[in-house]
Amino acid sequence: MSEQGTYVEKSYNRDTRYITDRITRDGRDGWPVEAGRYRLVVSRACPWANRAIIVRRLLGLEDALSMGICGPTHDKRSWTFDLDPGGVDPVLGIPRLQDAFFKRDPDYPRGITVPAIVDVPSGAVVTNDFKQITVDLETEWSDFHRDGAPDLYPAALQDEIEAVAEPIYQDINNGVYKCGFAGSQESYDESYRRLFARLDEVSDRLRSRRYLVGDHITEADVRLFTTLVRFDPVYHGHFKCNRSKLSEMPVLWAYARDLFQTPGFGDTIDFTHIKQHYYCVHRDVNPTGIVPLGPDLSNWAAPHGREELGGSPFGDGTPPGPVREPVDPDHNPVLSAVK
Repeated sequence: MSEQGTYVEKSYNRDTRYITDRITRDGRDGWPVEAGRYRLVVSRACPWANRAIIVRRLLGLEDALSMGICGPTHDKRSWTFDLDPGGVDPVLGIPRLQDAFFKRDPDYPRGITVPAIVDVPSGAVVTNDFKQITVDLETEWSDFHRDGAPDLYPAALQDEIEAVAEPIYQDINNGVYKCGFAGSQESYDESYRRLFARLDEVSDRLRSRRYLVGDHITEADVRLFTTLVRFDPVYHGHFKCNRSKLSEMPVLWAYARDLFQTPGFGDTIDFTHIKQHYYCVHRDVNPTGIVPLGPDLSNWAAPHGREELGGSPFGDGTPPGPVREPVDPDHNPVLSAVK
């Protein structure tokens, strides 16, 4: 997702007018679930896209849903496939994600965002509704889940997952952006206070339970993780979310390391891409474009001790297999240590 938004009374308001078509088992929006038909387009830099990367891997959907990876930076026009030979996506045959949006609507007026799912035969974007994408991967795509895939969105827990995740989205996932893109001191102060009040509240919830909802990983944990893993490298300094580092909040730090060390989470994280995106693209926040060398991220491999709280990452399921689209080990110090 590019951070398109508007400033109302100098507060940041994210533009959430997405293409909301859904890919479903019954194809009611005209897009039936079909293995091999669609391509998930992401950037490893983006926390919203990172959710889809994690869910796809946990569920073992690699053979059913291919993935195109954009580079960490973009201009005002679009995310680009600059990591691919010739700067062209090998499946879609396009250099810019905007080409797929314009294939859907030649006059598409809004931001070109990731994640997006593209219909390969037509070359047109089906949806860029990041929240619905992961829920549908978990529910509508179940015929293509791997054996042993965890149930990330259990029917009996869906209401609780959404009730827990909604304030996390408002005050943490989007809250860091409200701090970073605040246009006034008053707006920043309010967003900062809401962010850390919510982090403290979530910390209290996780003090006696291993996961946010239930006794194994769910969609709620995926949504929180992708913000927490970016907190110290980016949000603490770049977005002025600097009351405390994640590594100075004991419960949340242990919780985040627990997830990071779980197959499907940390092995999707490209810290180099994350830092390059925020520090290079957000020139209004970081005019020089200088990317900091720190912090030292090797501490993500430190023991977390969360096993004592019970539960298990995958419930009755099993871990995902080997990574099919690996992160460059030099971009993740934990992976680098074991390469």
